[in-house]
Amino acid sequence: MHVHNFKIRLVVYVVLLSTTDLHMEINFHQEALHAKVPLVKDLLHPSPEEEKWKHKKKSLVQSPNSYFMDVKCPSCYKITTVFSHAQTVVLCISCSTVLCQPTGGKARLTEGCSFRRKQH
Repeated sequence: MHVHNFKIRLVVYVVLLSTTDLHMEINFHQEALHAKVPLVKDLLHPSPEEEKWKHKKKSLVQSPNSYFMDVKCPSCYKITTVFSHAQTVVLCISCSTVLCQPTGGKARLTEGCSFRRKQH
């Protein structure tokens, strides 16, 4: 009878100990949720290099990454307006020289072509 009584006390003690540990663990997790951890980088003042490569909708101020530009033909010096993300080969109007070729994103200008970004 003495051994049986000891087993019951041991079980009750283990149950009490486990609920106390559980309560302490819950409190720890709640404190961890409300803890203020300093950020590694400043979200309000991103660097220009960082903003340059972001998606147009993920930058701090949403704006398109594409633009129009005036491209000067290296052979006849005629100026043609080209979209920065052109998806087709752009040829010079007068001499049919290739001015730019499409890539996955921005169009690649032909070597020797000079360009100027157009203002709005």
